[in-house]
Amino acid sequence: MSKLYHAKIDLAKIDKEKIFVGKKGKYIDLAIWINDEEDNYGNIMSIQQSTKKEETSIYIGNGKEHQKQEANSSEEVKKDIEQTDDLPF
Repeated sequence: MSKLYHAKIDLAKIDKEKIFVGKKGKYIDLAIWINDEEDNYGNIMSIQQSTKKEETSIYIGNGKEHQKQEANSSEEVKKDIEQTDDLPF
């Protein structure tokens, strides 16, 4: 089953010298990994701009697994309305 993740990266941290031109646009290489545990903000994904082994890694962002929000079913809504329908008019 596929999973959806949401991530944010800090564009100011990208090493612009490592941007390269491909056939359809400009690109950067990324290293993305899923952590075993969430951080204090619920992030489970870390993102770095890929560098050579002898260079310091450039941490540029993080991400979370998408949490599907369940909408109230119409039956639940009807029950809520019936329970609060004690208005005098």
